[in-house]
Amino acid sequence: MLLYILGVVVMALGILVSIGLHEVGHLVPAKRFGVHVGQYMIGFGKTLWSRKFGETEYGLKAIPLGGYISMAGMYPPAKGETTPRDASTGYMDTLMQEARDTSTQALEPGNEHRMFYNLPSWKRIIIMLGGPTMNLLIGLLLYTIVLCGFGVVQTTTTVGSVSECVLPATSDRQTCETGDTTAPGAAAGLKPGDVLLSINGTPIQEWTDATAIIRDSAGEPLSIVVDRDGSEQTLEAEPILTERYVVGDDGKVVENAKGELVTEEVGFLGIGSATAAVQQPITAVLPAVGDNIVRVGHLILNLPQRLVDVVAAAFGPGDRDPNGPISVVGVGRIAGEITSLNTIPVETRVSALLGVLASLNVALFVFNLIPLLPLDGGHVAGALWDALRRFIARVFKRPEPRPVDIARLIPLTVAVSILLGAMSLLLIYADIVKPISVL
Repeated sequence: MLLYILGVVVMALGILVSIGLHEVGHLVPAKRFGVHVGQYMIGFGKTLWSRKFGETEYGLKAIPLGGYISMAGMYPPAKGETTPRDASTGYMDTLMQEARDTSTQALEPGNEHRMFYNLPSWKRIIIMLGGPTMNLLIGLLLYTIVLCGFGVVQTTTTVGSVSECVLPATSDRQTCETGDTTAPGAAAGLKPGDVLLSINGTPIQEWTDATAIIRDSAGEPLSIVVDRDGSEQTLEAEPILTERYVVGDDGKVVENAKGELVTEEVGFLGIGSATAAVQQPITAVLPAVGDNIVRVGHLILNLPQRLVDVVAAAFGPGDRDPNGPISVVGVGRIAGEITSLNTIPVETRVSALLGVLASLNVALFVFNLIPLLPLDGGHVAGALWDALRRFIARVFKRPEPRPVDIARLIPLTVAVSILLGAMSLLLIYADIVKPISVL
């Protein structure tokens, strides 16, 4: 239980650090470009602690599910106005005006040039992309540590296990009994720790080289050269024809149209590969991050159906999709399960935790690029639209247009926020009643 709690705490701290650095990604360029930043906060709700340094208040809030920096002039004044006014024409109009007022209330007179909306479009884009970019950099760093430092667990050409007998794949038992056929590998004298060098003169570079020969050689004698404790030995073995499950390219057992597991008869020695963490070259990092980005993008594009599946699993008898969306509660549970796995080495558990945190940061990078407010991508879209309008005005020699009034999108922002909140509550509920497990 203590190890489980430790995993949850470590992951929670990792998420908080990721959120904090995300906001730093906004904070640094904002200050660099002269924007007045009133607050830098981790979390939402009631302020638990804060301290003011210079013009910016730094603090922690009660609900650690995000963060923000408060920049002056995030929303420009309404058309035809130069200063904020009270709004009273309707609920949404009031919300829009409150957003404008809040974005300027901390700014002293004479500092209007420090408004966010007065910046050139490219500077606003840099500020808003700073947060997601920070998450991407964190993901790259963690992937580098995991792949190049700890390595990836892979099969090797070393024999890890030797079966004592031959049992068909469909057998109800997994232990040998008197009268069972002795496995050819055991009969030939193969032992765990033997390194396969060649079979019938064919060099063995990967474990799949050996399995391909064995599966196609039922009833045929094989000359197997192994390295045992530094010396080469030649062993003779004859694979026996037996029933094995058909495994697809995804590593899962193939099913037929009736949902039954598919089997085939192939050559069998009864030996299994040992696994080892193999450090990857630095060139493996970018493809790994790219694959992660594609997976997250695919999940987002299919998010409505994925959420329907979550509802069906949470309120029905079905299982959760292990590759589906999860909440911070689910991430914490997975972290706890990883740290409590006493059957794997500590370094493997640390690597797995870092891998989860790396994937989470890549997910934050992609998710924040969605061009909808209140996400960073929504502000980027507004800046791009502003740049396009200004470009068209210059081409046709028209007066420079006023900044895009994204405060008009406050109703959409509220709707998106409600949807995100509902999605979070759904996923939290599902992660409690029908959690995704790594065990």
